Amino acid sequence: MASLTVLSMTAVPDHLRGALTRWLLEVTPHLYVGTVSAKVREELWTSVRGCLAEGVAVLIHPAANEQGFQLRTAGTHRRHPIDFDGLLLIAQTKPPTPEGQEMANP
Repeated sequence: MASLTVLSMTAVPDHLRGALTRWLLEVTPHLYVGTVSAKVREELWTSVRGCLAEGVAVLIHPAANEQGFQLRTAGTHRRHPIDFDGLLLIAQTKPPTPEGQEMANP
């Protein structure tokens, strides 16, 4: 059964953006939304992961869990999804500080 899929990406090749528009609508630059089957979604995600160099990708689709969706990430990024007793949370790592400088305490 087809379900709503949301895909957000940064710094990806133009050919991948073009390929995604065959299946999904690019509602704003690098944000894709559409209703596709699980098989198509998995194939698209495999293509996205294979084309990421320095880019970041986030895939969101329905799932049978408490929040009603699953989130997957690929690429280099500061935000990481973590499972906290069945609840999806986002952990954010601190950016690296230049050598010799201290971070100010907030």
